[in-house]
Amino acid sequence: MIGNPPWDRIKLQEVEWFAERDSSIARQARASDRKAMIRELCRNGAPLWHEYFNATERATSNAYVLRESGDYPLLGGGDVNLYSLFVERATALVQPQGLVGLLTPSGIAADKGAAKFFRGLSAPSLAAEGRVEGTRLAALLDFENRSNPGGSYFPDVDSRFKFCALVFGGEARRFGAAKCAFFLHALTELEDPDRVLALTSADFIRVNPNTGAAPIFRTKRDAELTTRIYSQHPVLVNRSSGTGKKVWPVRYVRMFDMTNDSDKFLTRGELAAQGWKPAPLNRWVKGTLEAVPLYEGKMVQMYDHRAADVVMNQGNLHRPAQQEAISDEAKIRLDRFPTPQFWVTSSDVDGTWQGDWSLAIKSITAPTNMRTMITGLVPKSGVGNSMALLLPELNAAGDRTFLSLLLANMASHVFDFALRQKVQGQNLNWFILEQLPVIAPAAFERAIGGVKIADFIRTEVLALTYTAHDMAPFARDLGYVDGNGQVKPPFAWDADDRRHRMARLDALFMHLYGVSREDAAYILSTFPIVREKDQAAFGAYRTCDLILAYMERFAHGRLSHEPVEL
Repeated sequence: MIGNPPWDRIKLQEVEWFAERDSSIARQARASDRKAMIRELCRNGAPLWHEYFNATERATSNAYVLRESGDYPLLGGGDVNLYSLFVERATALVQPQGLVGLLTPSGIAADKGAAKFFRGLSAPSLAAEGRVEGTRLAALLDFENRSNPGGSYFPDVDSRFKFCALVFGGEARRFGAAKCAFFLHALTELEDPDRVLALTSADFIRVNPNTGAAPIFRTKRDAELTTRIYSQHPVLVNRSSGTGKKVWPVRYVRMFDMTNDSDKFLTRGELAAQGWKPAPLNRWVKGTLEAVPLYEGKMVQMYDHRAADVVMNQGNLHRPAQQEAISDEAKIRLDRFPTPQFWVTSSDVDGTWQGDWSLAIKSITAPTNMRTMITGLVPKSGVGNSMALLLPELNAAGDRTFLSLLLANMASHVFDFALRQKVQGQNLNWFILEQLPVIAPAAFERAIGGVKIADFIRTEVLALTYTAHDMAPFARDLGYVDGNGQVKPPFAWDADDRRHRMARLDALFMHLYGVSREDAAYILSTFPIVREKDQAAFGAYRTCDLILAYMERFAHGRLSHEPVEL
């Protein structure tokens, strides 16, 4: 069976639907404002309302029938995409010794909703006498929608979109290993023996123990390095035994949905009109009430909660809220805070987290970005769904500053390298994060040259994070106080000093992960945008040179904050 099924979601996409019919509704930044305009159409009995109502009813009814029919038990739930239904139908129609070949989005091999289905393809089967017979998966050839020498395979689809040729057998058709290749751009790349891998069911489970999803190894060296790291370090949360064993006592939290919770959001103009007054630390007050900024992913960069302001471009239907970078010169001011699109009341935030700071992770990313993992600490604030939070378990007692150690771990290039073997699309979901290899807490209690590793990391993270007054609670929790118990002033923003601090942390985590200097150089070579920016600014790959230099120092037993000379 051969096919290229449609790649369309069944659920009505409201913004896209109205963009073709009434752009004034589609341009509303808040979903609550858009809903209000739609209700007004209803009250007026507008023909557009009836058209919208009928379209919504059709989509809802289609999803219900597909979900309740029983024909799609593995791929018919959630936000259904038509391609997944074609895939599951193919598995039902193919003869036991037959073969299926379909072009589908690459999410069929990586998305959580497809995990049970894909595990059924990639898992080994046993013969009656107990002999392993291989898997049904024959090939997974993953392409970016960028054809060489230029253009796209599918011009109407975003060039960053990834699709795959998925080949699998019927119930009785088995293969010893699957032929896999990832991030292909041309068919000729399949002739490169370094790009095409033979992956077994054991390879899938080793790297993704919870879901059995496909890893994304671009080369054989990537596969060797990644599997070696996984063999030596635990994943953040291992659910393979059904217990959900956690290395660190953290919980994953999504605070505000930018669509469903938009009625809680207040603009600067609305705050002023309702009698709120500006207050220190980027907040507003009204009597005993307090409003804190709503952070979005675009406002944050690595160890930097002041990366960008949010500015509005109403002409952009899909992304009216854009970021405008805050310059290094502006960040020298200790009271220069990022300007958000919205504020939310502290009482709405307290329902999720009552602490004064938290560890945030950008949820929107890509394996081809400058960095795939972007993480940092943020002050007490609302957080939209373009970021997620890692918070201490509700029953975790004692010191919560361990989050600074986990932050440094996740911000390292070696962790990012492992992550890039997992991310197929543009969403960094919890099921991906929890299957990533982390350094166990006991390793941070060791010392190098008489310096405790945990203390060294906390010192660097403090200086990188506490650059403005709104992060004073974090500094207080790390014990950065004077003799009177008062929090000391923030660290002055210094781009070169920050570069060295991040390089020291990167070098330390290369050491903790057991990565050699040669392999570290290779890992850093897989971040081409970092290299290109360094070469434009310094004429050399300065990030790599600094990390390797600090690795050399640490290898000789010197864990020091003193800058190296290149």
